[in-house]
Amino acid sequence: MFWTRFASAVIAIGLALISIALGGAWLMVALGILMYLGLKEYFVMVEAEGYLPSRRLSTTLALSLLVVQQFFPRFVEGGFLLAGSLIFCYLLFRPTAARTADIATSLLGLFYAGVFPSYWLRLRGLEGGDKFMLLTFLCIWAADIGAYVVGKSFGKLSLYPRVSPKKTLEGAVFGIVASTGVGMIGGGLLAWDLGLGFLFGLLVGGTALLGDLIESLMKRSARLKDSGNIIPGHGGILDRCDSYIFTAPLAFYFILLAFGS
Repeated sequence: MFWTRFASAVIAIGLALISIALGGAWLMVALGILMYLGLKEYFVMVEAEGYLPSRRLSTTLALSLLVVQQFFPRFVEGGFLLAGSLIFCYLLFRPTAARTADIATSLLGLFYAGVFPSYWLRLRGLEGGDKFMLLTFLCIWAADIGAYVVGKSFGKLSLYPRVSPKKTLEGAVFGIVASTGVGMIGGGLLAWDLGLGFLFGLLVGGTALLGDLIESLMKRSARLKDSGNIIPGHGGILDRCDSYIFTAPLAFYFILLAFGS
């Protein structure tokens, strides 16, 4: 199992580095594939609870907004509002009567696995965006690896047993510490103030943990062990990418506020 996880992680990291380096349409395509697969898993979880969201429409709109983000960025904010309105209209007039929960899960899918990940394109599009994106990824990797190694080897105290029984407090704390350390080192290499790198790593590490817990909450609600089985040793796309969902807008607005890029 370890070597399967390791091989999958190495391949994923390699593809991520290539996508960051190429940027542009290549990154858009890579994100589009991940978003499509992530939305597919998300809607399986939602439908397992008996809800009937607008699976196809929400997926189509999420991918369309990614294209708008890449080629027509000034229209993307309005596009988000229009996409939400279209989902409301579709659910209002579809043959099967929609419930409030169907509307909520449809919109959540659009934003959770659609709008939030699209911020990686925004971040990459900033001046120096490749460096900022790489630093964010390194902080996430440090948080994930640190939490896994320390939690598995030394973890005794459960972090949040009601949502994720296997996560430990020791692993979570060390993961955030590791992310903070990488933020300070990487920020120093980018000529950031020490405090700025510290804050960036701290926020990314904490937000990556939040994303992990939220995905665990959704799986637990749907009574599923994994969101899917597409990645050997890791489960589904959401199992592997949950730490990246909320960190994307955080990193984008942090850089925007700190440097006005």
